[in-house]
Amino acid sequence: MRRREPEQRRRRERGRPRLPLRRSLLGRLLIVSVLVASCAVAATAWLAVQTTSGAIRQEQGQDLSSDAKIYNTLLGYAATHPRWEDVEDTARELARTSQRRIVLTTEDRRPLFDSAGASSVAPLPAQASAVVDPLSVDTVLVPDAMTAGSDRIDPRAVGPFLLPANERTELRGITEKQVACLNSVGVAADVVDGPSGRPRIEFVRGDTDRDLEFKCVAQNSGATLTEKKALDELNTLADACLKRQGHKGATLNLDLSWDRGYGQITAAGKQPAEKQSAEKYPSEKYPAEKYPTEKKAAAVERGDDRAIASCVGSARREQLTDHVAAPALLFIDGTGAVSVPGFDLSPANTARIVGVTALVLALTVGVSVIAGARLVRPLHALTGAAQRMRDGLDSAPVPVGPDNEIGRLAEAFNDMAVHRARLEEQRKVMVSDVAHELRTPLSNIRGWLEAAQDGLADPDPAFVSSLLEEAVQLQHIIDDLQDLGAADVGALRLHPEPVYADELLGQVAAAYQGPAETAGVTLTVATPKPGPPGPMLYADPVRLRQAVSNLVSNAVRHTPSGGRVTLRSYRTGPGHGDEVALEVSDTGAGIPADDIPHVFDRFWRAEKSRNRSTGGSGLGLAIVLKLAEAQGGTASVVSTEGKGSVFTLRLPAAPAPAEAPANATAAEAAAGPDGPDPINMTL
Repeated sequence: MRRREPEQRRRRERGRPRLPLRRSLLGRLLIVSVLVASCAVAATAWLAVQTTSGAIRQEQGQDLSSDAKIYNTLLGYAATHPRWEDVEDTARELARTSQRRIVLTTEDRRPLFDSAGASSVAPLPAQASAVVDPLSVDTVLVPDAMTAGSDRIDPRAVGPFLLPANERTELRGITEKQVACLNSVGVAADVVDGPSGRPRIEFVRGDTDRDLEFKCVAQNSGATLTEKKALDELNTLADACLKRQGHKGATLNLDLSWDRGYGQITAAGKQPAEKQSAEKYPSEKYPAEKYPTEKKAAAVERGDDRAIASCVGSARREQLTDHVAAPALLFIDGTGAVSVPGFDLSPANTARIVGVTALVLALTVGVSVIAGARLVRPLHALTGAAQRMRDGLDSAPVPVGPDNEIGRLAEAFNDMAVHRARLEEQRKVMVSDVAHELRTPLSNIRGWLEAAQDGLADPDPAFVSSLLEEAVQLQHIIDDLQDLGAADVGALRLHPEPVYADELLGQVAAAYQGPAETAGVTLTVATPKPGPPGPMLYADPVRLRQAVSNLVSNAVRHTPSGGRVTLRSYRTGPGHGDEVALEVSDTGAGIPADDIPHVFDRFWRAEKSRNRSTGGSGLGLAIVLKLAEAQGGTASVVSTEGKGSVFTLRLPAAPAPAEAPANATAAEAAAGPDGPDPINMTL
């Protein structure tokens, strides 16, 4: 048989195909690990890119702000100085505060200034960081608010419009009077000097009273002699430009606005008053099919305005050329661009990220394979052991690993296997015991019947009595087995009701008084002295009498002649009111300590020879335990070898009747100065 087990196992394994990897625990672990690793790598890469990009943008923003400050400072110098000779102090201070190298060259790259000194041999990049030209401001590095408008001329470049000290003093006196007037009427205002030195009024709050403002600033200071001279020069240059383009001249105001040199046009030759607004004949309001003359005039005016603006810008540059520094190339830190580049993931960086990702995935898969193999190996061992157990083969204990879930599962499986083997052994022993117990009465019955058939025995009353005794013994065994089977499947029918414990013990003692006297054993019930009734319990009286009868029968059978069997009841548990205990004690030989755990096992008997003189089938105590448990109670035994045994049933107590006074336990009620006073009940 043992030689065939490997062959059967191989045949069984060939009959069951292996699980595909995608459905196995190892495959699922690998898939989950790869997904987790991929998500982790992707999230880490995204976070790194975002963090790095943010840091780069922040650093580049700081560099751009520093570049803008350097550019604006040098632009202001160029707008107020006709040459670059004295720029060294300004540029050196900028280089010191920004901690960057600043280089200025002419447009043909002749050096004007280098903060690194003449000893620097670092080559300049092919592209300059910016071009410093006050007549063409870089709007990327300088906010729009600091430019003069669409002509991109630095407002600090005033040239011939720069006022001398006497004109500044005169204009400031007039402006201060106007501000004082405004302040006196509650309008907050202040005096601010413009780039040319002309003071102007700046209102602290945006909302002002126009009437009060007009009252205080009604006195117009007008243009000074310096401004008139410069404005006439600018007007001459602009008119020459307009004349070359075939447009009429325009009269420029001090704020560089202009008046057209032609009359106003309408359909009748004059412009309608309703159309004198900032909007020049919008097509939605004045469609061409309704106002053809107005549309044509509006188009002419718009063309003239663009031409005038262009010529004024050109005239300003021509006028300021001799008053500002020549354009210069600006190099900062040798960089070749001033714009902020985005995050550039080069092919080398891409390959590096892909390589790291592949390495992480490879490590993840490797670790997952190792961990999965270590995890699956004991599961395979458990599966094989379970299959061998299913086939009825002997299964060696599964190796128990570390103290984890798998280790505890293996330990529980080994315990289950041991328990199953013990149950199987008990089953075999029980089958053998049942066969033995049934064989004896059946053999006796058959023997007597064969003897009668052969004429060797007469069917007299003794013969019939012997057969009846064997049949009754056989019936007892069958009834005991039936009770145990019903208790095992929970089909034992019970009819619980309140039962007086002492009354039930008296009934059992009366039933076994005859056998006890025959065996020379004194059977007594220890009851309290006359008084209230004893404890009441809640149980099926028939089944309870059966359990107590088994205990009494067992005690009488194992107590030698001259011994004593005592029955008693008492309350137990917290407050002596939760349970009622029924005790059957004897003065027999007792039970060895090694046998006590097995006394309630089926077909277990301390005397292994199964001599009829020492007892029955070995099912009585097993039935006692099952009947007690079926009624919510317990059964226990305390025994001392050579002194006797005490079997105890504990069952739920029933509430005492309303008219009955509360009583103490039977043991306490019977206790006097010298202990309990047992009363012999010979019924």
